[in-house]
Amino acid sequence: MGKTVGKTTVRRAAAALLAAGEVTTSGVALAAPAGAATGGTWRADLAHVDGDDVNVEAVGSALTLTDSAWHRTDLLTAGSQGYLVSAAQQLASPVNRVTANVVADLPKATDVQIEVRGRTGTDDWTEWTPAGAQAAAFARPVGVVQTRIWLSSTTDGVRPTVREVDLTGSTTADARATAAGVTTPLTYTIYATREGLTGHTTANGHVIASNDHFVALPSGKALSPKGTGNYTVRVCKTDGSRCEYAPVWDVGPWNTKDDYWNPASIRAEYKDLPQGQPEAYAAYHNDYNGGKDDLGYAVGNPAGIDLADGVFNSGLVLADNGNVKVTYLWTGSAAATGIVTTAGDPMNVRESGSTSAAVKGLAANYAKVNIECYVNGDPVTGTFGTSTIWDRIGPGDFISDAYVKTGSDDPVAPLC
Repeated sequence: MGKTVGKTTVRRAAAALLAAGEVTTSGVALAAPAGAATGGTWRADLAHVDGDDVNVEAVGSALTLTDSAWHRTDLLTAGSQGYLVSAAQQLASPVNRVTANVVADLPKATDVQIEVRGRTGTDDWTEWTPAGAQAAAFARPVGVVQTRIWLSSTTDGVRPTVREVDLTGSTTADARATAAGVTTPLTYTIYATREGLTGHTTANGHVIASNDHFVALPSGKALSPKGTGNYTVRVCKTDGSRCEYAPVWDVGPWNTKDDYWNPASIRAEYKDLPQGQPEAYAAYHNDYNGGKDDLGYAVGNPAGIDLADGVFNSGLVLADNGNVKVTYLWTGSAAATGIVTTAGDPMNVRESGSTSAAVKGLAANYAKVNIECYVNGDPVTGTFGTSTIWDRIGPGDFISDAYVKTGSDDPVAPLC
């Protein structure tokens, strides 16, 4: 659908987008809780492998690892890993718990982990939550559920095989499932490092390009599937002078299960640490966990976020590793949302609704942004046609609606 000005809709090829000036260069069955109302039972499709899956293949109706010796070099010295993201499952009625039953062949040194996430709106996903020995519980009822199936091995040439994954949704008054969510997204000051690693593959299967625009967080709970920005951060210099809105496409630095932005009731590990403090910070400064991360490596800096080169150099224009302010945009629920869609390059974030206004930073392709309100400003022709609408996505941060997928040609938030 194109953005319109009057009755004229303008569409442009990807190559022409730069001209507008806004794009810059063995299974255990888990029983449902007693008295729960069932939301239905379904089976994950293991035979459909596509572009958002990593190093897995279907063999008949079963799922296994494609390359039994492929892994991210920063996590393993041998073995393999990969995952399948299933198609979204529409439920007959909303649920706030999901349990899983897995049938798998698990040779020694292999493992299979099941995670699920739920959706309440068009693109409003919860974090990925383990559905293993303890059922996954959501903070609010969800009508759509997606499953992520992780396969791993610590020995080259040895593969697990998953034959069935059956899931059951239910509704319960469990306190974990009814905890109130936050309205304003969480923000913490975090030590950041530059990721680099051009040519390597991220945890979601993206091959890192020169001057790339994404970030890594040390937990798979907020890992966006390839080609999406379901989980996006706003990362800024501590003085707020430059920011970038970027999707979470990798896991790291240091830890792999440290969702430090969550409260202790939800945080997967290190529940005794203050909310907002990465384990790496405590290990580096206070010798927490013997100064090691969850993989047993000695922590060499206190980083809780990695920035791809484009975010580090172009988005924030940083001179060295150091503290940044990070807002975890999916943790809030106060604003309308849109998806930045630029055909590749990031777009300029400006201080007002004008193409001549000062540039305050960037918004990466695929970033999911919170639209707080809008103003009418200079017309811009972009991915979705021509529009005079400018969306405010943060404090004094405006982007042209011509590059934002909102599902409407009209404003989706109030006038500023």
